[in-house]
Amino acid sequence: MRRFSGVGARLGLALLAVLAGALGLVYLIVVPSLQNRLVDSRLAQLERASDGLARELPADRFRWLDFLDSAAESANARVVIYDYLGPPTALVVVGDSRGTRSTDVERDRLALRAASTGRPASGEVIHRGSRYAEAVTPVPNTNTLLLVSAPLHEALSSVRFVRERLLIAGALALACALGVGYIGALLFARRLRRLETAAELIAAGQFDEPILDTGADEVGQLARTFDRMRVRLAALDHARREFIANASHELRTPLFSLGGFLELMTEEELDEETRREFLQTMREQVDRLAKLATELLDLSRVDAGQLQVEREPVDLAEVAEAVVDEFAVLARSGDHPVELETVDEAPALGDEQRVVQIGRILVENALVHTPPGTTVRVRTRGGVLTVEDDGPGIPPEHVEQVFERFYRGGGRLSSGSGLGLAIARELARAMGGSLEVDSQPGRTVFTLRLAVESRKRVPA
Repeated sequence: MRRFSGVGARLGLALLAVLAGALGLVYLIVVPSLQNRLVDSRLAQLERASDGLARELPADRFRWLDFLDSAAESANARVVIYDYLGPPTALVVVGDSRGTRSTDVERDRLALRAASTGRPASGEVIHRGSRYAEAVTPVPNTNTLLLVSAPLHEALSSVRFVRERLLIAGALALACALGVGYIGALLFARRLRRLETAAELIAAGQFDEPILDTGADEVGQLARTFDRMRVRLAALDHARREFIANASHELRTPLFSLGGFLELMTEEELDEETRREFLQTMREQVDRLAKLATELLDLSRVDAGQLQVEREPVDLAEVAEAVVDEFAVLARSGDHPVELETVDEAPALGDEQRVVQIGRILVENALVHTPPGTTVRVRTRGGVLTVEDDGPGIPPEHVEQVFERFYRGGGRLSSGSGLGLAIARELARAMGGSLEVDSQPGRTVFTLRLAVESRKRVPA
C-alpha cells in the first residue's frame, strides 16, 4: 500500500491523470467534430444534387426510368420520386433508382415534411438500422418530390477509423507516460528519500555524512541548504562539546584547589601566616568561580535570547574614566601605565552597566595579556570607545579567535576563563553595536562602536 502512497507513485499517477484528461478532451473534440463535418459535407452535396435534379426532372413520366439511372449515377446516391396527395399527406413512390423495392422509404419522415411544408428538407434518417443522409426537394409546379439518399457508412467508417487510431495512440501514450513518469517520479522520490535519510542522521546527531545532490532544481537547492545546515550544526555541536569540556575544566580546577586547601587546613596544624595565605588563595578561587558562573550565566542568556539590554543615553567619557579608576591599582602593580584620552562628552546609546562591563573586559584583557611596561590607552569619541596597548600584538591567524569562547592567549597571565571577549562582543551586538580588533606587532586596538545619540536643537 505504501508503494502507491509515496511521492513517486503520486507524481506518476498525477501525470497519467493529466495525460488521460488531455487525450479524452482531444477525443471529445476531434471525433464528434470530424463526424459532424463529414455528415454536413455529404448533406450539402445531396442538397445541391437534389435541387439540380428536381429542376431537370422531365415532364414526360415515360422518361423517368432513364432519368433515375443517370441521376443516381451523377449524384452517386439513391434517387426516389414521389407523388404526394393531401391533406392528410400521403406519399406514393413512383420511381426508385434501386428498382421496385421501396418499402423502406414509403413513409420517409423528411419526404413527409417536405410534402406538408412544400419546402426542401434534409437531414439524417435511419432505415433498417442503418444511417442515411437525405435531401428532399419539391419539383416546381407539381405534386412531385425528389429524394436523394446516400448511406453514411463510408463517412462513419472513416470516423471509426480515426476513433480507433486515437484510442490506440492514446493507450500507447498513456502507457509510455505511465512508464516514463513513474521512473522519473521514482528518481525524484529517491532524491527526497536521501534528504529524509540525511535529516534523520542530523536529528540523531550524526553530522559526518555530506548531503550531495547535483540537481539545479528546487530539490538540489534544498539539498545544498541542508548540507550548509549540517555543517553549521556540526560546528555548533563541536562548539557545544568544547564548551562543556572547557567549562568543566574551568570549574574543576578551582574546586580541586579549594578541596585541597580545605583538606590541608583540616588535617594539619598550620601557623597563622600560612592559614591566612591559604584563606587568601581560597578567596581568589571563590572569586574565580563566582566570575566564571556569572560569565556562563551571561552566555546562557545570550544563547537563549533572554539577555535584556537597555538603549538609553550613555556618556562613554564617564564610563572610560570609571573603568580606568577601577583598574588603577592593578595597573600600578603590573607596571602598566594607563592613559585616558576623552572628549568632554561622548554620547552613545546603550546599556550603561553593559558598557561598563565591556570596558572592564577590554582593560583587564590589556593589563593581563601584555608584559610589564606596556602602555594602555583608553580613548573615547562620539559613540566609540577604544582600548589600545603597545604590546607584542596577536598573531594574524589568531586575531578572530580572541572572540571565541574559552580562547586564551599566551600572555603573562593566562589563567582567565577565556569568556570575557566572547561576552563583550555578544553584549555589543545586543546593544546594536559592534566590537572589533586590529592587531599588529607593537599595537593592538579593541574598538567598541555604539549608535550615537541624536540630539535635537531646542529653539531659543
